[in-house]
Amino acid sequence: MPSLDILGDDLKVALPSGEMVRFAHLDYAASAPCVRAAADAVQDLLPRYGSVHRGTGVRSRGSTLAYELARDVVAEFVGARPGDAVIFTRNTTDALNLLARALPPGTTTIQFEGEHHANLLPWPNPLRLPLPASAGDAVTALRQACEGLTGPALLTVTGASNVTGEVWPVRELAEVARAHGVRVIVDAAQLAPHAPVSLDDLGADYLAFSGHKLYAPFGAGVLAGRADWLDAAEPYLAGGGASAVVGDRPGDLTWATGPARHEGGTPNLPGAVALAAVCEALDAADRTALHAHEQELLAGLRDGLADLPGATEVSVFGPDHPRVGIVSLALDAADPAAVARRLDAEHGIGVRAGQFCAHPLVRRLTRDGRAGSCGDGPPGLLRISFGLGSTAEDTTRLLAGLRAVLST
Repeated sequence: MPSLDILGDDLKVALPSGEMVRFAHLDYAASAPCVRAAADAVQDLLPRYGSVHRGTGVRSRGSTLAYELARDVVAEFVGARPGDAVIFTRNTTDALNLLARALPPGTTTIQFEGEHHANLLPWPNPLRLPLPASAGDAVTALRQACEGLTGPALLTVTGASNVTGEVWPVRELAEVARAHGVRVIVDAAQLAPHAPVSLDDLGADYLAFSGHKLYAPFGAGVLAGRADWLDAAEPYLAGGGASAVVGDRPGDLTWATGPARHEGGTPNLPGAVALAAVCEALDAADRTALHAHEQELLAGLRDGLADLPGATEVSVFGPDHPRVGIVSLALDAADPAAVARRLDAEHGIGVRAGQFCAHPLVRRLTRDGRAGSCGDGPPGLLRISFGLGSTAEDTTRLLAGLRAVLST
């Protein structure tokens, strides 16, 4: 079975005392380290690497087969339906921008203000809904927004917040959207590494996610979903591969159909192969056991944070709402960036500080009372995020490190 062991899991760093300790990487939400399955797949490919869809030699034929097999594996990973397209992109941002460019003219795009910038900025004709106080409020707000719509419309929503880790009520939102003829795309960048994702189970028309968050940091992402809008749109990148026939005069051309229409240029074969290898490894893994382990770590972390002076966990839907392994803290008096630097330098722990490309959400969380008393404090939050290599020892060290840093 392909291995989900983390490369570099035994990385050692020196503390100021000179002691060498295992680096505790708790910044998976930004970029996950590479797993063995991805590295092995790329290593196996490289001696046979060649052009995709371009030649008749053994390298080209083998590379084309590897690329299309990777597409098939990813299609199975997301539960692609007959007629769905699976398009390889650079990352989630690229995938969302691709779909935004392919929308029919006049499409209204519905979004909540809690989205990552990648899912907030690309969309035309945005109808932005306020941050809801509960999952039920989100569903109600969407229903009200849909009632006055005419023409094509698309709801774009995150599967899990990159700031709070909270899982959004995608299925319930999708049911409302479908009742009003509104399509749905799910930004699954944070959901896919932590839970199975299926177009049908989510009720989605489209899914987008990134390889670098899914333990395959080789520059690939995916847009998967209904092909009709994609086939009707102008190519995302005009050039070789996207063009089927090019005549002698400007504009005398026929564009390709299917995924090739939006995969202009030489594709990222190593990225696609690495991503497919991780998808295959995750499909073969015991996702229930992985989820249970992550939730144990999350519960231990949150219990330890509950009595940590000067730090308050932020939340959109409340402390009991389901979430993946991501926690963000508002700090009463400390600068999150300075705390993150000290955790690294003094304790060998990597976390993230800032606004995490979700400025409207972080501003709201730190101004409306949801983040304790930090409304007038330093900007941004401190984020801790778990992944496949995270351990209970990491949590223990983090809590001890936070107590030491925040007390001095």
